[in-house]
Amino acid sequence: KNGVVIISSRELGVCRIRVPYPFQWGAPSFDAGEAFAMMMASFVALVESTGAFISVSRYASATPMPPSILSRGIGWQGVAILVSGLFGTANGSSVSVENAGLLALTRVGSRRVVQISAGFMIFFSILGKFGAVFASIPAPIIAGLYCLFFAYVGAGGLSFLQFCNLNSFRTKFILGFSVFMGLSVPQYFNEYTAINGYGPVHTGARWV
Repeated sequence: KNGVVIISSRELGVCRIRVPYPFQWGAPSFDAGEAFAMMMASFVALVESTGAFISVSRYASATPMPPSILSRGIGWQGVAILVSGLFGTANGSSVSVENAGLLALTRVGSRRVVQISAGFMIFFSILGKFGAVFASIPAPIIAGLYCLFFAYVGAGGLSFLQFCNLNSFRTKFILGFSVFMGLSVPQYFNEYTAINGYGPVHTGARWV
């Protein structure tokens, strides 16, 4: 009614309680090409997480993080990626940059809040019905939240330019190249896929 589609948990085919366990999808398999692709994805996640750590510290009005703290965060992220592989999530773990925007919006940067939220996520991940509630949230609502959160994330990234010498040609090249490639490469992939019906990269990866 009125263009709103309501999907029940029964239609999503979710069970009431499901406890994940390691190797639930079978024994792991190793492929050099897929391993290299995940290594590159992990490297991208490392860079993304480093920027998110610094943005969160700035939005929380905390002291600048020393390299040892950044290394510790990246190390624990590596442990999370390893655990993700053991549980067969098919993707690694990365810092959610949306949380940086949420912190800027709510001005709540307490570690206790993050710890309690993590506990809730672990507990409710076992309850399939609870996950079905989030899966039934309309996409326009999620898109609206993303527009709000990423506005703060983008502003946080641009605020780092105040520490750069914008009169330097090296800084100008890095800034211009990053903006140009960030806008042109996704557009190229979109146009290529729209015209040919498939992407320009053929990896031969196997999806289950």
